[in-house]
Amino acid sequence: MSVVGFDVGFQSCYVAVARAGGIETVANEYKTACIVVTNCKNTVQGFKRFHGRAFSDLYVQAEKSSLVFDLAQMPTGTTGIKVMYMEEEKVFSIEQVTAMLLTKLKETAEAALKKPVADCVISVPSFFTDAERRSVMDAAQIAGLNCLRLMNDTTAVALAYGIYKQDLPAPEEKPRIVVFVDVGHAGYQVSVCAFNKGKLKVLGSAFDPELGGKDFDEVLVKFFCEEFAQKYKLDVRSKPRALVRLYQECEKLKKLMSANSSDLPLNIECFMNDIDVSGTLNRAKFEEFCAELLAKVEAPLRSIMEQTRLKKDDIYAVEIMGGASRIPAIKERISKFFGKELSTTLNADEAVARGCALQCAILSPAFKVREFSITEVVPYPISLKWTSAADEGISDCEVFPKNHAAPFSKVLTFYRREPFSLEAYYNNPKELPYPDPTMGQFNIQKVVPQPSGESSKVKVKVRVNVHGVFSVSSASLVEVVKSAEGEEPMETDTPAKEDEQCLSMQDRDSFSLKLEDTENWLYEEGEDQQKQVYIDKLAELKKLGEPIQNRLMEAEERPKALDELGRQIQQYMKVVEAYKAKDELYDHLDELEVMKVEKQVNETMTWMNNKMNLQSKQSLSQDPVVKAQEIQAKTKELYSACNHVVTKPKPKVEPPKEETPAEQNGPVNGQEGSEAQAGNPEKGQAAPENTEAKLPEMDID
Repeated sequence: MSVVGFDVGFQSCYVAVARAGGIETVANEYKTACIVVTNCKNTVQGFKRFHGRAFSDLYVQAEKSSLVFDLAQMPTGTTGIKVMYMEEEKVFSIEQVTAMLLTKLKETAEAALKKPVADCVISVPSFFTDAERRSVMDAAQIAGLNCLRLMNDTTAVALAYGIYKQDLPAPEEKPRIVVFVDVGHAGYQVSVCAFNKGKLKVLGSAFDPELGGKDFDEVLVKFFCEEFAQKYKLDVRSKPRALVRLYQECEKLKKLMSANSSDLPLNIECFMNDIDVSGTLNRAKFEEFCAELLAKVEAPLRSIMEQTRLKKDDIYAVEIMGGASRIPAIKERISKFFGKELSTTLNADEAVARGCALQCAILSPAFKVREFSITEVVPYPISLKWTSAADEGISDCEVFPKNHAAPFSKVLTFYRREPFSLEAYYNNPKELPYPDPTMGQFNIQKVVPQPSGESSKVKVKVRVNVHGVFSVSSASLVEVVKSAEGEEPMETDTPAKEDEQCLSMQDRDSFSLKLEDTENWLYEEGEDQQKQVYIDKLAELKKLGEPIQNRLMEAEERPKALDELGRQIQQYMKVVEAYKAKDELYDHLDELEVMKVEKQVNETMTWMNNKMNLQSKQSLSQDPVVKAQEIQAKTKELYSACNHVVTKPKPKVEPPKEETPAEQNGPVNGQEGSEAQAGNPEKGQAAPENTEAKLPEMDID
């Protein structure tokens, strides 16, 4: 099973895979870890921000003029990209184009791993909205990928940072606070994370989607377009190929200026109309041109500190990453704001992909990874609105405030006589980098009044899942059942709409969700329920959890039991072989009994090999073919049949008795005759053995 992380950037992509030796980024066929889209007119790039956006979107229309490829409106009103495909003009959706890119990344990973790739974790900017995230998930599905999680860029980096740290505070201690600043090609993201041993919690996030490396490139392109127009009378923007070349050279110049403050040249041969062009620029002049952009660096930093209510002294470290983080002016402003040196312990380009691969390894059963829990946050406040039954107006409720923990579920209670609708939306459109705050409409069906005619209680569960996507996951109608006289009426839940509640027995994510939902219920409407309700909830969890727990115990105990059985088999086989080789240590054993031992050992070994072969075909999520208790019983049976045979002691050989000389009146060899007959050990004679058995003592009343 493969474990892969994809960092799908605005300009370039990185692929990281998990191997037995750890996480590593893999190179494409050009021997580079960075996968960049090229080929001017018929190649698309920079389309990442078009996910989930209508063709009429102001952002799409504003970007259209700077693109070298054409956009078109899809029948659904969304944005499409026009290209020549198989010598025919085609319009592909953003999801289809992204799926093509993901397919290419998938092939790169498969070439490195030498096996198929299905499970993966894909990075997205932390400021992506619900519609944009759903669009990326659709693209992954088209590409034939099973995306285990859409992971925010900065969270992926935080995981790559924290999972290897051995000195993190204990869970009960004050957490270590680290700020992660990602200045990418097309966006600026900041997050604050709290680390404890085995745990990462995102405290807050801030961003500026309109500040990134490409904006600094745009400043350079604008400067040289104007200079070449004046110097060479060239309209660079009229020629897409020339414009692409200028963007490439300006990006190179930007990187050179990060390392050098002197005047640097920009030279392009045969730029347009066979004309060679050249120009010069230095870092000071470049920073002067970028003054407005640089002024935007501080705002997200200030915002994140206000959101989390942290002081600068609380910050343990500030980690920076992203291609544009190398610009000295940006680093200076970030360092000055926090009043400390910036940390660059992570690879600025590869950290996101590595974090995604680590998350994939944690979620995959194929790898055993140190447990490391991750708690994300909701980037924008989410509300629900509905038509109120009481005052016949519109009511609303904020269900997930900004920076609320995610994934998370909540249960809302409504009183209704008939079906109703809920509309989910972002309640603060001003901070939303997306034109439409509406997230979706959810219809609650099969709602009927109580037999008495009163409104029914309807419980609606809403959730933000691991991908950061909001949904109304289920709804149930609470019926009041009349009890016997003197007892309180009992409430029972019945589904208000058809929901698939299937739970795969080792579906770890589903079971975790069930546990989380039960915990949420316990601290919400489950605070004051009848005893039987708690008993039923516990029984439901045990029904799902105990088989998993038993399989885990078996997986841990079975190898130990097999080792002990194998050790005994080897021990007895050695005795049998030694007996056959006429070893004098065992020549006293009875041949018939030794043959019985050999037969018993061979039968046991056949049984063990058969069970091990069958077990090797089972996954950890399946019940074992043989249990540890059976193996232990087999070991005991083998011991009982063989041990008394192979440990049988050799019979003692009595030494020949010496003849006792006739009694003499005088001393023998200078010794008293009576002393020699007494067998005194000090005189070289063996003491006589006491052959009388000692009877057991017992008390009798």
